[in-house]
Amino acid sequence: MYKIPYGKQEITNEDISEVIKTLQSDFLTQGPKILEFETRFAEYVDAKYAVAVCNGTAALHMAVLALGLQPRQKIITTPITFVASANCVLYAGAEVVFADIDANDYNIDVVKLEALLKSHPKNTFAGIIPVAFAGCPVKLEKISALAKAHGFWVVEDACHAPGGYFNDSKGKKIKCGSTVYSDLSCFSFHPVKHIAAGEGGMITTNSKELYEKLKSLRTHGITKDAALLKENHGGWYYEMQDLGYNYRISDINAALALSQLNRADQGIARRHEIADKYRKAFSDLPVKYQQTEEGVFNAYHLFVIETDRRKELYDHLFSKGIFPQIHYIPVHMQPYYKSLGFKKGDFPVAEVYYEKCISLPMYASLKDEELEHVIQSVRLFFK
Repeated sequence: MYKIPYGKQEITNEDISEVIKTLQSDFLTQGPKILEFETRFAEYVDAKYAVAVCNGTAALHMAVLALGLQPRQKIITTPITFVASANCVLYAGAEVVFADIDANDYNIDVVKLEALLKSHPKNTFAGIIPVAFAGCPVKLEKISALAKAHGFWVVEDACHAPGGYFNDSKGKKIKCGSTVYSDLSCFSFHPVKHIAAGEGGMITTNSKELYEKLKSLRTHGITKDAALLKENHGGWYYEMQDLGYNYRISDINAALALSQLNRADQGIARRHEIADKYRKAFSDLPVKYQQTEEGVFNAYHLFVIETDRRKELYDHLFSKGIFPQIHYIPVHMQPYYKSLGFKKGDFPVAEVYYEKCISLPMYASLKDEELEHVIQSVRLFFK
């Protein structure tokens, strides 16, 4: 009997060896593997700086804090995302405002975003957190232009999209996380993501000032840097200069993530093979896929299809030993967000999408025979 999840980590002997080496080293946390991982990841996404943290949610929270988010300020994001993209705003006592999604790529709709901005006075919004949903890069160049015109910052939620990129209006390749068109970018290294650290996250930036702020926030707001101290009582002395958090990642997690990073491109190539096979196999079926524009390279964290018979297909696949998932229940329809005043009908495109979406198995270690079983099971359902 097959047991095929929608997503799954792949742990190799090399991964295990690298973790064992770290376990046998002098550092389990706050050691050299973290800086090594940060340096390599920054190079991978074409950013100047990277700060590793304990998970993607911590990355998002630290990002908005580093940018100075204040209580009651308004931040825009998408309703089709994991709740952390919006929750990080609430953690800071600020207010979440949603803009509906594009029916084709499932990312935030730039046209609706522009209409939202025009319907409010300038400087109403402090920032925006667009999400590269399922691995499809956001229209960051257009969003960046709107941010400059309306005076707000941009945090790219690229948790689904390491390795993704788009070509901008000048023909330049812009990698997700490069922060060419954003202030900060956030990533997750949860086991179902491209790079599995067990748990882990990363924030990238090209700003030295934000980089230093993030490092402080990650470790209780404490520094031992003699150049930054207000006083200095001796070699033991440290100062808490910000209200920070314990959002550190361990060297153990960083060692695993580093090993996984070595084959990240190989994993994305396999994800594209799977996506291509799905598209070809389902070309005659009544399903819709996420669309990407020319010049956009999807990292394919997920492969989502839409069907009017979602519940029946879900149950059918489950009976075949295939465990799909639904990404996502719109954030504004969660009970907690309803208690904040949101309601069904607020974002109709997102709600229609939710009624039809289903994520099929998509991960680099998916075997050909497993993929074929998924394909034939979907075709059997529709035929």
